[in-house]
Amino acid sequence: MPRKLQFPALILLASSIVLPAQTPPNSASAPPMQLTAEQDHQRLLDLLHITSLRSGVSPNASSANPVNYDETKANPYTTLPDALLLNNGSKVITKTTWYKQRRPEILELFSREVYGRVPADVPKVHWKVASTTRETDGSFPVITKKIIGHVDNSAYPLITVDIELSLTTPANAVGPVPVIMEFSFEGYPGIRLPPPIAPGPEPAWKQQVLAKGWGYAILHPTSIQADNGAGLTQGIIGLCNKGQPRKLDDWGAIRAWAWGGSRALDYFETDKSVDAKQVGVSGHSRFGKTALIAMAYDPRFAIAYISSSGTGGAQLYRRNFGETLENVAGTREYHWMAGNFLKYAGPLHPNDLPVDSHELIALCAPRPVFIGAGATKGDGWADAQGMFLAEVAAGPVYKLLGKQDLGTTTFPPIETALLRGDLVFRQQSDGHTPAPNFPFFVTFASRYLKAPSRP
Repeated sequence: MPRKLQFPALILLASSIVLPAQTPPNSASAPPMQLTAEQDHQRLLDLLHITSLRSGVSPNASSANPVNYDETKANPYTTLPDALLLNNGSKVITKTTWYKQRRPEILELFSREVYGRVPADVPKVHWKVASTTRETDGSFPVITKKIIGHVDNSAYPLITVDIELSLTTPANAVGPVPVIMEFSFEGYPGIRLPPPIAPGPEPAWKQQVLAKGWGYAILHPTSIQADNGAGLTQGIIGLCNKGQPRKLDDWGAIRAWAWGGSRALDYFETDKSVDAKQVGVSGHSRFGKTALIAMAYDPRFAIAYISSSGTGGAQLYRRNFGETLENVAGTREYHWMAGNFLKYAGPLHPNDLPVDSHELIALCAPRPVFIGAGATKGDGWADAQGMFLAEVAAGPVYKLLGKQDLGTTTFPPIETALLRGDLVFRQQSDGHTPAPNFPFFVTFASRYLKAPSRP
């Protein structure tokens, strides 16, 4: 059994704290508050009555707190929360108990302590097809729609949120097609992606999808919410808070991006070219985290490819390998998470978390999930073995629901694809990139996704 939380009085106090008295009341006429990430981070620490956090690790080996890539030092904690143990201590032995009791308990813990809650009154999204183009992608004739999802801002017109989405389907499809939606770095502001790996035998991922008769969609997460702490009074989070800072259990950017993925799925349910019951999600790095959260929270998604998601995604928090919980709680990444998450970087510890990432994967059950990563040299920050171990620990939930787990508890050699179950895994040797694993995902997904056949 996991160790009990050691600071119950502190946690109870933090959950009841309200914003400081000097914070102006929410009003349709008050402009969004302007805070730097450092100021907002400190504001959360003040609300939690925390004076300091433990430092995250550094990629610099000569630093005071260097990153660990030694597996013998990677597991300071010996137990994980039991995904099949109710909060009252009873064992989950039936599917009904999982769906009716345990799954909601786990969702509540992740929402309160890790990713934050989506407000009950989020404004509606109104989708509009801005353009439709017939073109080719490689040798495939396609139809591409540029689609804008305007979030109703009539209650607070000072913030506008227009979700950017594109949908590409085979031009010669004879019916609605499966779609793989990527939370994409395309057009990501302020970042230069690494150059593509030298061309291999496989075509680009979009053409691999089209070759199966499926479509693909590109969702731009930063059109939903900025990827920084200074933007938390803007975007969908700021719109819902009328430009004011977050409460401790309010949603962070990752939960907001995943919410946007669900709204895109709402649109797909209205588009006759899409089989909305066969929509998968994919993402890499921070957007791998996002794809996993979207899959966990929204049971309508059919399948997921989670690439190098690391801490905050599929990697166990109770690990010391690559990026750590303390890194995510720092000023560069805290905006991804709920404010309550910060307390686990001081005075609490990862072992005090009431959940861990194996339970996030378990929330996806019984639907199929492919988790991929790269070699330690180039992708050690994401901790391939930590994600594998989380997937192993999610296996009992899949088995309870009549599905297959990974089939092994032994970390496989690099370039070994574990594809037999409904939970699958592969570590490739090319570093921090989703490309080498994508053909294996397509092979895996072909067991579940079926394009319409010609009469």
